[in-house]
Amino acid sequence: MLKQLTIAASLALGLSLSGGPVAAAETAHIEDVDFSFEGPFGKFDQNQLQRGLQVYTEICSACHGLQFVPLRSLGDPGGPQLPEDQVRAYAEFWEVWDPELLDGEGDFRTATPTDHFPKSGLSNAPDLSLMAKARAGFHGPYGTGINQFFKGMGGPEYITNILTSYTGEEKEQAGAIFYENTAFPGGWIAMSPPLYGDDVDYADGTSTAQHQIAEDVSAFLMWTAEPKMMARKQAGFVGVLMLIILTALLYLTNKRIWAPVKSSRRGDVPAE
Repeated sequence: MLKQLTIAASLALGLSLSGGPVAAAETAHIEDVDFSFEGPFGKFDQNQLQRGLQVYTEICSACHGLQFVPLRSLGDPGGPQLPEDQVRAYAEFWEVWDPELLDGEGDFRTATPTDHFPKSGLSNAPDLSLMAKARAGFHGPYGTGINQFFKGMGGPEYITNILTSYTGEEKEQAGAIFYENTAFPGGWIAMSPPLYGDDVDYADGTSTAQHQIAEDVSAFLMWTAEPKMMARKQAGFVGVLMLIILTALLYLTNKRIWAPVKSSRRGDVPAE
């Protein structure tokens, strides 16, 4: 069973140094990461999603929630695809608020697979359910967004770079501590470094270097934001294939229908 580690860190991924929204012009440089799910034929790495779930559970969940993700989806095809008994056991790890307990006054109870992940534990820690789609890592040139046609939005890359770009410098401003991060717009972020390397122990023997852990949890957060990505890609592939076949049939039908007309214009006698 995965255990939860308490981390005294607050996150403000969408806030600038002064606490306001970050301007698009301040977007920092994000390095590309080669994820398995990228491209029209890419797909999620099931083992990586399971490792990312472990990283989220043991580290990120201390502050951040996934309130829009049903626990039962952990067993769905295309995702971590945990066996049913493991989904039930994992759900029992959490406690959720049930407003119907104690004669309508509400109380916490052990979660079941039909429940969602809990909300964020800190008021200033954003929910991570859709974070991989809410943050665009790639822009330009000159803010046109052309790079996104070739690299995608870069949400997972944004998260990976944020988690691995701390310089170790920090400063205090307005009574709060900010940490230098070269991937964060403005250069300073309110979240203390959550990963240092060797933060978890992987059962499959995968490296627990900082960048590997960051990539694993970023891939998992991409899945929480796009749980049906594989089904969508498959449907898109079938749709494109059907359109190609339909186009070919329409082309041949058009030639067949207009062949006599074209032959008569050239003075040819159409075949009986």
